[in-house]
Amino acid sequence: MIAPMSEQSIELGQGTGPLKGVRVVEIAGIGPGPHACMLLADLGADVIRVDRPGGQAMTGGSHDLLNRGRPSVALNLKDPEAVATVLDLVEGADVLIEGMRPGVAERLGFGPEQCHERNPRLVYGRMTGWGQDGPLATAAGHDMNYIAITGTLFGLGQDKSRPHFPANLVGDFGGGSTYLVIGILAALLEAKVSGQGQVIDAAIVDGTASLNAMTAAFLHSGAFQEKRASNLLDGGAPFYDVYETSDGRHMSVGALEPQFFAELVRLLDLGDRCPGQMEFDRFEEMRALFAETFKQRTQAEWVELFEGTDACVAGILPMSEAKDHPHMAAREVFVEKDGVVQPQPAPRFSRTPATLGLPPSAKAGIHTREALAAWGIEDVDGLIDRGAAVQA
Repeated sequence: MIAPMSEQSIELGQGTGPLKGVRVVEIAGIGPGPHACMLLADLGADVIRVDRPGGQAMTGGSHDLLNRGRPSVALNLKDPEAVATVLDLVEGADVLIEGMRPGVAERLGFGPEQCHERNPRLVYGRMTGWGQDGPLATAAGHDMNYIAITGTLFGLGQDKSRPHFPANLVGDFGGGSTYLVIGILAALLEAKVSGQGQVIDAAIVDGTASLNAMTAAFLHSGAFQEKRASNLLDGGAPFYDVYETSDGRHMSVGALEPQFFAELVRLLDLGDRCPGQMEFDRFEEMRALFAETFKQRTQAEWVELFEGTDACVAGILPMSEAKDHPHMAAREVFVEKDGVVQPQPAPRFSRTPATLGLPPSAKAGIHTREALAAWGIEDVDGLIDRGAAVQA
């Protein structure tokens, strides 16, 4: 069980994960930037989130788990004194993360050059969709736009007539925040050797293309069709697909290996009626047989039959039920903290287990006074009185 930290005071170095002692300045944004900072905070880093006064649309509040684990301070970044405060924070930090359009941080006064003048060892993480250069660098966009031009969205879904996007998991979090964190950790290790920081250009288009490397490999193998639901892992194979049960729920079937396919057929009690696994010309016959069979029982009945076997079959659960699955409950994948059911930090470490820290801030700037003081900023009350900072 991961123990909660105190929610009452802001003290540095309270994390227990492997990043304890790493200091991160987060210029608040939405989506992948906050998710990256959540991951770093989960793993023990001291992250301070710099919000705009009043917060911003599409993020914030006590249930926004992407903002957990760190205090929120509100700074008016159009005020030179607030920008000077950011640079003061940078001086004692290891990492800065921002997700503004290219050039905005520079115009505000805390771009890479300004920050490296104060702290040459700083790792400066830039999280964008299109990247820092290229024809689209300064254009607006969102997850599905970024993954659209990488070739990834084209192949998603089992509908031959149109692609289906998986919310914003693939771009924002798969190709975005994950690669930003990888880049930051790599640059931190390199800085220990060189003594120099560097800029991480974490573009969702780059990360998503890298994430989809296996599809690129399939394409160049000559055995891949650029059509949805036509290949081994996209629903083209009936033994790697989703089937409806009698109660309108669904089962995931992933019996790729021959021995797992044999176990699937055995437990479905299909005997000789099932075509051979690689009888490609009988795939639709096999799919229809599987669909007809799965419709004969409820999901719970199929789960009771399949769970724990080598048939590679699992019931598909909504998020609200996932925490109660016996395996998820045994590993305490989800816990309730501060009235919110949420995932535990991942991955797990044997010597330095991670810690769930502060809950998401109810308001932007709720920790301004105590968090800035904890980071060594002087005259915080003066900053607040002069309007450069706001205490919510």
